[in-house]
Amino acid sequence: MPRAAVGDDALRLVVEASPSAMLLVDGAGRVVLANTEAERSFGYGPDEILQLRVEDLVPTRFRRHHDLERQEYVAHPSRRAMGVGRELFALRKDGTEMRVEIGLNPITIGGERFVLASVIDITERLRGQEAEKAVREDVLRRSILDSIPFCIIATDSAGRIVTANPAAESLLGYAQEELVGRWITEIDAAERARYADGTPALSRVDGDEAEWTYRHREGHVVPVAEAVVPMDVGDEPGFILVAYDITHRIEARDRAEHLATHDSLTNLPNRGLLVRHLDAAFDAADRDRRQVALLLLDVDHFKRINDSLGHHIGDEMLVVVAERLLSWVRQYDVVARLGGDEFVIVFEDLDPGVDLDRRIADLTRAVLAPIVVHGYELAVTASIGGALYPADGDDPAALLKHADIAMYQAKAAGRNGVRWFEHGMLDDNNDKLSLSAALRQALEHDELSLVFQPQLDLGGGGVVGVEALVRWSSPRLGSVAPDRFIPVAEDGGMIIQLGGWVLRSACSAVVQMQAELGQPLRLAVNVSPRQLRSATWLAEITDAIEASGIEPHQLEVELTEGILIEDHGDVVAVLDALREVGVTIVLDDFGCGYSSLAYLTKFPIDKIKIDRSFVQEITSADTDAAIVDAIIVMAHALGMTVVAEGVETEVQERYLRERGCDEVQGYRYSPGVPAPEVVRVAREWAGVS
Repeated sequence: MPRAAVGDDALRLVVEASPSAMLLVDGAGRVVLANTEAERSFGYGPDEILQLRVEDLVPTRFRRHHDLERQEYVAHPSRRAMGVGRELFALRKDGTEMRVEIGLNPITIGGERFVLASVIDITERLRGQEAEKAVREDVLRRSILDSIPFCIIATDSAGRIVTANPAAESLLGYAQEELVGRWITEIDAAERARYADGTPALSRVDGDEAEWTYRHREGHVVPVAEAVVPMDVGDEPGFILVAYDITHRIEARDRAEHLATHDSLTNLPNRGLLVRHLDAAFDAADRDRRQVALLLLDVDHFKRINDSLGHHIGDEMLVVVAERLLSWVRQYDVVARLGGDEFVIVFEDLDPGVDLDRRIADLTRAVLAPIVVHGYELAVTASIGGALYPADGDDPAALLKHADIAMYQAKAAGRNGVRWFEHGMLDDNNDKLSLSAALRQALEHDELSLVFQPQLDLGGGGVVGVEALVRWSSPRLGSVAPDRFIPVAEDGGMIIQLGGWVLRSACSAVVQMQAELGQPLRLAVNVSPRQLRSATWLAEITDAIEASGIEPHQLEVELTEGILIEDHGDVVAVLDALREVGVTIVLDDFGCGYSSLAYLTKFPIDKIKIDRSFVQEITSADTDAAIVDAIIVMAHALGMTVVAEGVETEVQERYLRERGCDEVQGYRYSPGVPAPEVVRVAREWAGVS
């Protein structure tokens, strides 16, 4: 495979975010991708390292053995760790060797096998361990202390420094004679625990390595990994502190955290970070008896710009809007992007009753002036909804929801305007109330039905599963679209009853389908946030499985990304319980919401469903659907299955198959059809395959 094929931005982000040296090696042993830490560790430039075979990074005496082991691994790949409990060596460009631990992970990209190797330089760690052992045994001589690259400081029992090695001088910026006689707390950048007499409680430390901070002589903070070991210093009891600089580790961790909490296009905080900020802002407002204002800004007719001029023009326009918002707000205000064309501005520390109309008028003049992108002058207007804490909501979710309601009122009033939330907006039209009453009646009088959209295996071509979709045909209202009645069921407290009916009915229907087909089928059902939080939902799942006779592994529950952002602890507990039952977890509409690598690693997800909007962008064989490619590569690298929805053309199918997508569904194969029709569709596609 060409090396460019694995040079995708998303894959590079995954590899680059790792604090360890990361190498992607093909079946012939060639290095096809390396992160910055790998270049630094081995001493090669970006272009140089990609000219190497992996054996070039191994000392000569080990190369033949390594080549044989690599060939055996490629033939029989498995996830494994190397170097734990035995010695492994790597070779730098300058000819020096370093002790390493290696983790190997086989991955497949575009049908070709690769090995993702995580290489950890443990040279300094081993030196530190040896130094600590030598200190405990009281055999560390002054000559060794002077040459070791770790900061070593000896104190008396009260915490006063009695000696320090040259590495401590280099780390802290003090000469040895300046350090001797000082209290250890004088070089600390954070407050240590102390005894009642004020001396540092060093004896409470058990000798394990922990992160700490020192303050350099010039005033800046130095993050370190520090171990404190009690031992005699001379003839008196004291302590030895062994430390080394972990600035690079902290920076790598900060980069990964930033990726998880910020929007990749505008670099603004994402929804998750916004919610955390609002929690803190509300606490401060309660304490100081102030108020917080939240504005939700939605760019008008943004879809027209994307459709007519292209997504790259739309993206650049959003970047300009984000930059203008940042330059307009006060230093301690917050600007965030929720996704799409929605931004949030948070004004903190406001006097109760403050008039914000003038500030918002200034915002529309300064931020929403025409924008020139690639020669196109774009007239920018926005619909803005506002809500105040505590008057309009007592938690982030409520305030965001109420600002959203006000924003849609601004859109309904003709766009390019501002509306502040009023509690009367919660029941602003009788249609929603009548629809809610009609839906309750529909649940009682069996007006609802199910259709099933088949899902096909791109490898074999046959139907392997179905997604259950609920339909409502009302005698009075006619056919009611799901996007109308599902939100009403959610808001009206009927979603648990509706979801339970869908689950039970779909399980029974699938058992009948597969009996007629003579083959098992997987069943995907959508789950709402209220269902996931229900105390009885897990029991409903197990009851439906037992009553219908469907196997647990055949059932897939589809969650949207919005569910995952609200309460990580409870969500993980419920999903783990589902996993124990044997149910498969699917992340639906991936890429169109709050997509983050953090969700793929924090939550027990088995399958990712690519949102139809990205599939629809595949219009020809020459299409470069970078987001689709990235999702497939990331999911497979993490051991997840990928299904694409909304497939309508042969071009889209071929593109997805060539990129290694596992399953598909869409109008190319079948719309949602009643259960008996699924059997016919499955037999037709079995004949095609």
